[in-house]
Amino acid sequence: MNLRDLRYLVAVADYRHFGRAAEACHVSQPTLSTQLAKLEDYLGVKLFERTNRAVTVTPVGSRVAAAARLAVENAERVLEIARENKDPLAGPLRIGVLPTLAPYLMPWLLRPVRTRLPGLRLSLTEETTAHLTERLLRHEIDAAFLATPVADEPALRAIELFDEPFWLAAPPDHPLAKTAHVTRKDIIEAGLLMLSDEHCLKQQTLEVCRHRSKEPESSVPDLRASSLDTLLELVAAGLGCTLIPALATRGPWARSRRMVLKRLPIDGAYRRVSLVLRTTFPRAAAVEALAALVAEEVPRDLVRIVTRSARKAAA
Repeated sequence: MNLRDLRYLVAVADYRHFGRAAEACHVSQPTLSTQLAKLEDYLGVKLFERTNRAVTVTPVGSRVAAAARLAVENAERVLEIARENKDPLAGPLRIGVLPTLAPYLMPWLLRPVRTRLPGLRLSLTEETTAHLTERLLRHEIDAAFLATPVADEPALRAIELFDEPFWLAAPPDHPLAKTAHVTRKDIIEAGLLMLSDEHCLKQQTLEVCRHRSKEPESSVPDLRASSLDTLLELVAAGLGCTLIPALATRGPWARSRRMVLKRLPIDGAYRRVSLVLRTTFPRAAAVEALAALVAEEVPRDLVRIVTRSARKAAA
């Protein structure tokens, strides 16, 4: 029995699928299956029940997997302590980023990282909130830029970075494009184009619209975009208006004559972006250095930096 076999065990317990577990462990499925069969023989217990349709963890398998997870984490902790003692700001750092944030924040950030934190090697993953949170808890990434609170997850802590206001994006001939002072009532009555359900930006947009109001039926077609790029193409095509995060206004659409971008003078019309990590992550100094760099480099004319006092008040 070795750490490699324990990692295979934890992966199958997490994914309930030998193929996906093998892919996550970067080995072939036959290799993973063979090693786990040997582990079962060594332990003298059945860890999994396998059928053509599903993999089920046995009761004793669940207990063994829990102990194996601790063993793997402790072994990784030993290595991380050694690396941290050498230089916490050197080495790889696996970062997750929201798709509605990555194209607009990371181009500003990567160059300063290279010059200010030259020993840090960022590896970026772009996924939705649910997937990033899950990957954080599975130790598949080290930190993630998120725009939803994680207070309900005690294994995670958030370094709050900035408040990013929402802007209105509308076709030039849309009534709101010509309105001098857009109100929440105007937005509710106009209806909005939305991202698909897996994006947290959709829920944040609905919260802006519904603020103490019931959202009425809209004449806007029920079009759910899978990306912010697609959503803005729909707006540019004249199919309706939407709300976008402030950093996205520096994208190519800002120069398009097919779209009008307007600040929203509406209280609470923003999302708070945080850099989230596990409470036990041994290289927290690297994540905190990255957070400090974001606070220095992000465009101040578009977002409001969350000060230390504001963070304490929010907590």
